[in-house]
Amino acid sequence: MNFSNSKTTCKDSADLLPDLLLDPASVPDAVAAHVASCPPCTEELTSLRSTFAMLDEWKAPEPTPYFNTRLYARVREAQAAPPEGFFERMRSFVLFSTGRQLRPALAGALALVLVISGGSFVGIHGLHGFGVGQASAAVDDLKLMDNNAQALQQMDQLLDDNDDDTPPAS
Repeated sequence: MNFSNSKTTCKDSADLLPDLLLDPASVPDAVAAHVASCPPCTEELTSLRSTFAMLDEWKAPEPTPYFNTRLYARVREAQAAPPEGFFERMRSFVLFSTGRQLRPALAGALALVLVISGGSFVGIHGLHGFGVGQASAAVDDLKLMDNNAQALQQMDQLLDDNDDDTPPAS
């Protein structure tokens, strides 16, 4: 933001109100002058001052004298408790774990998936077709037609039957 001009808006100065409260020397003079002359900005600054004053007066409550005793008793109970069942341990592990133990396993599984999917994309999923005597696409098509000769004959018969049943055009 450029505060060199004398026209400073409320929107420009709103972000600098906490700085004006905590460190007035770091705020440009144009912003300070705008806040002094603008009633909504002055009201916002007053509200911030009262909030900080209330925070300065607030004291954290002191724990009860029996807090440490109760805490140690609960820790001893948790240590003495029988181990949880397998499913309960797995549930708490999944819910409360950071996942650091699973990251290497997940990274390995992801790498395996990428290798398998990349290999199938490239055409490495089967070892047939490799080698010196690899046939051309035309030869592969001819082999496919020979293997499916019966199906092609049946299709031809169906097409011939449909041509015979059509009525003559008049």
